[in-house]
Amino acid sequence: MWRRYDFRGLLQSQVMVYAIREINQRRVLPNFTIGYDIYDTCADVSIAIRATLQLLKNQSDPQRCLVPEKFQSALPEPKTKAMIGEKYSEVSIAVARVTALSSVAQISYASTSEQLSRKLKFPTFLRTISSDEHQTQAIVELVNEFNWKTVAIVGSDDEYGKYGSDRLADSFRKKDICIEFVDILPGNFSQNASDRLNELVSNINKSSAEAVIMFTKDTNVDVIMKAAINTNLNRTWIAGDSWSISKKVSALQNIEKAGEVFGVISKKNEVPGFRDYVMSMFNGNTNAILKHHLSHYPLCHNQSDENRGSNCSLENSQQGSKQCLDISCLATYIDQYSSYNVYLAVQVIAEGLRHLLKCDSHQCKRSSQFTASELLMEIKKVNFTVNNTHIFFDANGDPCLGYDIVYWNMSKQRTHIETIGGYWPNGKLQIPHDLVRNKRSVLVTAYNCSKTCKPGQELKKQSKKCCVECVKCADGEFSPENGTECQRCDSEEYSSPQRDKCLKKTVEFLHWSDPFIVILSCLEVFGIIVTIFFAILFTIYHSTPIVKAVGGYLCFLELFSLLACFCLTFSFTGSPTKTSCMLGIPVFGISLSLCISCILANLLQIFVGFNFQWRIGSWVKRLNRPLLVVTIVSGIQLAVCVPWLYFYPPFPDKQVSRETILLQCDKGSHKFFIAMLSYNAFLAITCFIFAVKGKQLPDLYKNASLVTISMMLFLIIWVLFIPIYISLFGKYKRAIESAAILISTYSILGCHLAPKCYIMLFRKEINNQNAITEHIRKHYEDRQMPVVKS
Repeated sequence: MWRRYDFRGLLQSQVMVYAIREINQRRVLPNFTIGYDIYDTCADVSIAIRATLQLLKNQSDPQRCLVPEKFQSALPEPKTKAMIGEKYSEVSIAVARVTALSSVAQISYASTSEQLSRKLKFPTFLRTISSDEHQTQAIVELVNEFNWKTVAIVGSDDEYGKYGSDRLADSFRKKDICIEFVDILPGNFSQNASDRLNELVSNINKSSAEAVIMFTKDTNVDVIMKAAINTNLNRTWIAGDSWSISKKVSALQNIEKAGEVFGVISKKNEVPGFRDYVMSMFNGNTNAILKHHLSHYPLCHNQSDENRGSNCSLENSQQGSKQCLDISCLATYIDQYSSYNVYLAVQVIAEGLRHLLKCDSHQCKRSSQFTASELLMEIKKVNFTVNNTHIFFDANGDPCLGYDIVYWNMSKQRTHIETIGGYWPNGKLQIPHDLVRNKRSVLVTAYNCSKTCKPGQELKKQSKKCCVECVKCADGEFSPENGTECQRCDSEEYSSPQRDKCLKKTVEFLHWSDPFIVILSCLEVFGIIVTIFFAILFTIYHSTPIVKAVGGYLCFLELFSLLACFCLTFSFTGSPTKTSCMLGIPVFGISLSLCISCILANLLQIFVGFNFQWRIGSWVKRLNRPLLVVTIVSGIQLAVCVPWLYFYPPFPDKQVSRETILLQCDKGSHKFFIAMLSYNAFLAITCFIFAVKGKQLPDLYKNASLVTISMMLFLIIWVLFIPIYISLFGKYKRAIESAAILISTYSILGCHLAPKCYIMLFRKEINNQNAITEHIRKHYEDRQMPVVKS
């Protein structure tokens, strides 16, 4: 038993003795003296419960714990009105269930489990240390501040380790920090650790965790760190408050081989005057507890100055066969964290008593007859300051105190535990900026895992559970910074070559400023001007033979349809709209069929005028109704295009590629489009056949020959257009449509009508009836056919 004697626990008990003695001497409670009993629970639940029952003497009889059949009164009032302890959460939970039966206030100085904050289960429990809710949050904020992306958690199968590990795991998931593994150690791990220890060390060694958080008792940590030293693990450890300032663990030989250690511990404060008190008590030897202690650990004498203070380990310093303690080492064993919490607990009880007994500096107005429940209520309401520490309890019995962030400095001969920052319950974490900068500057861990990436790359998990690598975003995705997950660009955007941002896709359509469109537009305007000019000429010379030879009034329909074709070509330029799409190809098909029907009707007129075969002549004469021919021929095309425009009208559409959005017109129905082109082609072929046959007739103005050329050009243009149109992609596809229409229109205008205008202006001598008669007579004479002369 004495080989595992906890000297720091002894000193913590002396803090309570010192604080009570101070209160009694200062007469905080005039005419009252606070007494105490001290029990060593050995961190064992069974011993702790027996000690608690002994303190609550009126209930220590096992028979008194059973409720009688005719139970009417409350449980007997215990002699002990308040308790301080226990250190470990697991023991405190067991004790709290017993003290709750008598409403005795239990104030712990080191139990941090969140379970103890549940007032329905533990109504009499309070503490002078923050709960694990804040401790775990401090650890999470520390990990996040250092930009660590993966951790491992080691807990223990007790109230402290299990619930603390669960809270850590939940908090890390919310911060998107990967948990390599969570290992809950069995209760007897420190006594029987061989196989389980090897498994744990192997898991840590194989993991890619940047920090290993150990939320368990210092006895378990001692075993693990020894194994870590032997295997030279060299990891980063984060200590819970149970071992973050452990002298035993920090004093392990070659501890630097285990790696660096950060930890969280309740705020460090020195109990005023306690150091001098302890020194005097050891020298004076007046305390019964210390007498008992010194009988096993006597003070060292006759040590040289070189050895004095150089060895402060109880296990190693010996005087003869007995272990001894150098009095100069006492200061190193005073725990300025837990000791101060013990001191606060005593002050809290005294403050509660002062309010309950209504004490001032001279007297207490109330007698000593009060219940433990009354004192509990007053303790819960305390709100005062002790040596710059403001102490009060929330509804859960927890104080609003922060934590110190400590670091084990192993650069010197001995490990020094240094306070490097702090954490407050409001979530504020304070760490030296240079340390944070150094930790955050690590972009690739020692385990070849990336922590952040260049813009355009994302972090993706590979073979190990939490190990990630930088992978370039796919085409159409982007990642702005820090390896964030690649996101899809909008449908109207594309990713930059570096994949770090999305760029707006270029919207493509035929702009008026495009050089090709400028040329086409000039030709279209010129065609409109020429057509109007031709119409004026035909109007002026409407009574002359040449106008009649072209069909008379039909030529005006032909000119109107050609003018419409020239105007429609403008609808292919600019951003497509519903109107421009509907006007484009369908209306062009109607206009062109009207134009060709006029030419066909004119060819039929020529056939009737010069064909003298009776049978053929009578058949052609039945068809020689120009208006009827134009109406029927163009009406068929109208019957094709009107349903097309009504049921499947062309509409504006977007064709999206990687970097561009092409604005174009969808045909609506390819069947109607093909039907329209096929019908116009059929009309052109029909005209071509009639024109070829008409070349044998005595036509002074060569209508048939010119129609042959124009129809041949028309057919060639559209035969070439179809494969080009099908294979072409991009904004110039509509330009090719416009060019095809333009050339077709010019072929008719230039080959069929332009020669007539030339005759009107420059060959007026043949634009009369005598010239036509003479031409016909000469035609038949050359073929030795009889001619009737006037």
